[in-house]
Amino acid sequence: MALNTKISNASASAAADAVCVLANTGYLRIYDGTQAADADTAIGAQVLLAELRLNATAFGAAVNGVATANAITADSSANASGTATWFRVLKSDGTSSLFDGSVGTSGANLNLNSVAISSGAAVSISSLTYTQKKIE
Repeated sequence: MALNTKISNASASAAADAVCVLANTGYLRIYDGTQAADADTAIGAQVLLAELRLNATAFGAAVNGVATANAITADSSANASGTATWFRVLKSDGTSSLFDGSVGTSGANLNLNSVAISSGAAVSISSLTYTQKKIE
C-alpha cells in the first residue's frame, strides 16, 4: 500500500512554529548566485552580500503553516556588491542553518526594495516568511 500521509493546517502551523523558534536572535544571510541544494549544503562560490540579525522573537505564530518574521535589524553596511538571489537563516550560534529561501522584490520568501545590493549600503527587509509545506 502506498504512503498517504496528510497533515492539517494546525499541524503545519505547529511544525512552522517549531522551526521558527530556533531562529530567535539568529541571523539572516543574503547571497548572490545559485541557491544551495538545501539548507544542509555548505556555501560554495556564492558571495555573502549582507547579514542581518533576527529579533529575540524572530517570528510570529504561524497561520496555516506560514510564519511571518517580526522586525529584523537592518544591516547598516552590506558586505559586498551583487544581486541578491537567495538567503539562509541560521540559529543564534551563527553556524547552524535552519532554512533557505528565495529573494525578490515581491512574491519571494524574502522581499527587498531592490535585489541590487551595494557594498557599504544599508540593507533592510520588507518581509520574510517561512512556510511549512503541507503534505496533501
